[in-house]
Amino acid sequence: MNERLVVVALFEDVDLLDVTGPSEVFSIVQREREGPSGYRVVLAAETLDAVTTSAGVRVLPDVTFASVADRRIDTLIVPGAVTIGDEREVRAVTDPTVVEWVRRLAPRTRRVASVCVGAHVLADAGLLSGKRATTHWTTSDQLAREHPDVVVDADPIFIRDGDVWTGAGLTACLDLTLALVADDLGQELALRVARQLVMYLKRPSGQSQFSVPLQRVSASRRVEELRHHITTHLSDPLTVTQLAERLHISDRQLTRIFAAELGTTPAAYIETARVEAARNQLEAGDDTLDVVARTNGFGTVDTLNRAFRRRLNTTPAEYRNRFRTR
Repeated sequence: MNERLVVVALFEDVDLLDVTGPSEVFSIVQREREGPSGYRVVLAAETLDAVTTSAGVRVLPDVTFASVADRRIDTLIVPGAVTIGDEREVRAVTDPTVVEWVRRLAPRTRRVASVCVGAHVLADAGLLSGKRATTHWTTSDQLAREHPDVVVDADPIFIRDGDVWTGAGLTACLDLTLALVADDLGQELALRVARQLVMYLKRPSGQSQFSVPLQRVSASRRVEELRHHITTHLSDPLTVTQLAERLHISDRQLTRIFAAELGTTPAAYIETARVEAARNQLEAGDDTLDVVARTNGFGTVDTLNRAFRRRLNTTPAEYRNRFRTR
């Protein structure tokens, strides 16, 4: 496999996590697959001088923008930067020099992705015109006001519109990058990377108001292994008795463990996991509701509908209509 060149834009006052988060995800790919990771990540700036991030941490660029201008770039990642106004108003700021370099590099890039308020840089560069895009919720009104040609949706964790990806705030950069990895190398590998990060693999466009709360992590390794078994065997019956037998304990003891360590019941946890998987399938594919129900262990569409009503206060059909990715 040819090495994919990933260029992360670097500039003064950039949000540090926007830079390090995606880089970390790509680096963990190396651990989780045999042979080379397939990615080469470089930090590019106007000069090779150290850049001071918003966190005060100084970072050294690997290359200049000019040195990669004649190369084929696989992925260009554009972080963001903000300033705080007199009334504590958060505003995205863009550097005209960086905007111009992004505009010049984009035609030589297979895909462009912005992190957090980096969407403002893409918009200034003309890369979001006529496209649906997201950004951090605090600057979404600013993006819509300054760029009426952009269809701004502040709800999704990230949005893919053709070869342009835009991500929401800060830690959503991990979700965005995991999706890039999944798009390149498959969902299974992306899930393994997510487990290394001790995080859940997010849906392509999970929404805050539709989000199922993240479950607490158990301190018990065997419970964590059981949780992994559940997420990888959702089409199985997964009865309390079967799960208890895997841990060699009684049904009652399993119920007590789930209540004490995870704050829920086994049945509720399983339904939550199935709903999360069904959301993934509804957002990313064209499977019928019957297939989605059977694949994720609901059995029937009626059961799938009831679970979505309980967990998300919507129906699977309504959810797909709103959050289906292109």
